[in-house]
Amino acid sequence: MVKALHRIGYTVDHQRGSHIFLHNLEKNISVVVPNHKELKKGTLHNILKKIDLSIEDLKRLV
Repeated sequence: MVKALHRIGYTVDHQRGSHIFLHNLEKNISVVVPNHKELKKGTLHNILKKIDLSIEDLKRLV
């Protein structure tokens, strides 16, 4: 997930525990991504909703 977000302009701001904080300077959007192998469906949906990205767009980035 972090690699996909990096491809669309998000950079790692910092990490606290198992959560990675990313920021997009162009859109001025910050998002927190858990650093786990698998994300729960609701967590993934909330991240995609916040950054205005569809599942199909995410699949193309991965």
